[in-house]
Amino acid sequence: MANDAVAGNALRVVAPAQPEATDDPVNGVLAAFTKDLITGVDDTLAAFLAAEVDSLTEIDAAMGGFAASARDSVLAGGKRVRPTFAYWGWRGVVGGDGPLPSVLPALASLELLHTFALVHDDVMDASDTRRGRPTAHRAAAARHRSAGHTGDPDRYGEAVAVLIGDLCMVWADRLMAHAALPADRLLDVRRCYDQMRVETVAGQFLDVLGENDAANWSVDRALRVARYKTASYTVQRPLLFGACLAGVLDGPLIAAYTRYGLAVGEAFQLRDDLLGVYGDPVTTGKPAGDDLRTGKPTALLMLARQLADPAQRRALDRAGSVTGAGELARLADLVRDTGAAARVERMISERVTEALAALDTAPIDETARTALTGLATAATARRS
Repeated sequence: MANDAVAGNALRVVAPAQPEATDDPVNGVLAAFTKDLITGVDDTLAAFLAAEVDSLTEIDAAMGGFAASARDSVLAGGKRVRPTFAYWGWRGVVGGDGPLPSVLPALASLELLHTFALVHDDVMDASDTRRGRPTAHRAAAARHRSAGHTGDPDRYGEAVAVLIGDLCMVWADRLMAHAALPADRLLDVRRCYDQMRVETVAGQFLDVLGENDAANWSVDRALRVARYKTASYTVQRPLLFGACLAGVLDGPLIAAYTRYGLAVGEAFQLRDDLLGVYGDPVTTGKPAGDDLRTGKPTALLMLARQLADPAQRRALDRAGSVTGAGELARLADLVRDTGAAARVERMISERVTEALAALDTAPIDETARTALTGLATAATARRS
């Protein structure tokens, strides 16, 4: 049933309108393609997940509720960044003639992988909210309490969230297999996908290690976390994944995508570092100052320690122990006073410049080149 639902939905996706000649070239391309792409991804996910939830409900009514919670975690908003980069990686090869329905399941599967990573990351970080809603483990703990179950509700919530993440990982594999591609190409796509997952786990481990070994951390190591935890599975590997969907595994285009993806991916994480301290919770969907509250050794905080005078460094040593909003605000001001925030902004700008240089001579479709130019800025100048 899931196969039919996904295939039927994909066939309803039509080619996006072309930008008008009077439009700004970059914004015109993004506006013309992005809405239809995201609608196609969301519809594909909704059709696939409806069938999966129905199937699990047949096992037990409680399983239906659990599966619905996993489905809701996937469909609860988000910018669909990874499918978008994968789409343009694919479109950069095939141009305007490639049939989107054939690859929509593979593109949508990246959003399931992303949900797996987010749900597990929220457990590791003990985060309370995600996208303006309670995180999966907090929501499960609340249901435990309201139902009057025995045992520790927080421990239960964490266990349920781990299983939600695991289920999303399996769902990603299952949905990817629905892509209408030759078997040998799908195997190549799977190899690229597997590498993406391995690098994501590597980056996540380094992230966890950094929080428990902050005294031995450095700016270089924080950037290594950004490279593997974020750049790899947010931009670089999705672009390569898209190229692989189109049958390209090596050559100048892959070199350009690799260079562009690393630069934009690192800039994406550096922007996250700034938003983790200075972001508006209404816009980000997460509490302000979380990184300061936990003492997370981001590139921003590592730079602040490096640039701080002795008095400032002593104050920064309190990161991870302050809790009050006033204390967090003062610590955020101190980080800015060291010059670290301005330095991170420059690092973002340098990486965007590097990414655009990679596109200049890349042998890709011109519409895709225009879109990737816009995405380099949009992904790194965001406020959420």
